Amino acid sequence: LVAGLADDLRAAGIATFGPSKAAAQLEGSKGFTKDLCARYDIPTGAYQRFKSAEPAKDYVRAQGAPIVIKADGLAAGKGVTVAMTEAEALAAIDDCFDGAFGAAGAEVVVEAFLDGEEASFFCLSDGKTALALATAQDHKRVGDGDTGPNTGGMGAYSPAPVMTATMVERTMKEIIEPTISGMAKDGNPFSGVFFAGLMITAKGPELIEYNVRFGDPECQVLMMRLKSDLLP
Repeated sequence: LVAGLADDLRAAGIATFGPSKAAAQLEGSKGFTKDLCARYDIPTGAYQRFKSAEPAKDYVRAQGAPIVIKADGLAAGKGVTVAMTEAEALAAIDDCFDGAFGAAGAEVVVEAFLDGEEASFFCLSDGKTALALATAQDHKRVGDGDTGPNTGGMGAYSPAPVMTATMVERTMKEIIEPTISGMAKDGNPFSGVFFAGLMITAKGPELIEYNVRFGDPECQVLMMRLKSDLLP
């Protein structure tokens, strides 16, 4: 999708439910999404974008740890480092700019550490409106007891207990709806499946990232909950 698959299918006359290449930047570029949040007042951690290592390191030293280092592009779910120490953050910046994630690490987003519980919030959109689909949580850390580095996902369950009716309502109003309307205003209407990676903090839901597809492994537990056909 980030490479433009949906555009090519539509150009070939094939009915397609998925975002354009431009809209898929919601997942394809962490910086794109953070800038969208800034424009439309969508709650997310404070951040800065960097295209070279030294300014990023200076920012980390000024902010202190814990802090989050993200490769801007797609890195198979492994381009995010939640650095609990300054040394870990500086090493993560070096990894990105030394080519550990290829082109995905050519730009880095450094953002504030958010304390809370993570959840995934799945939606469908036609480009104008969004429909809440389901919630899930996955186990990201490689080791037992949520220890070690992040992975693409070690397992999942649905629904996410932390996503109460009130939290779902707030997420739709404060995050999902402003995103869909903002994308449309910017000329990149989003249609397709997407999910918001959330951190449920003491202040409420805050956006960590977007994915423009069903998540893996979350999709597996969502499909098991379906009571109707996926396609009519």
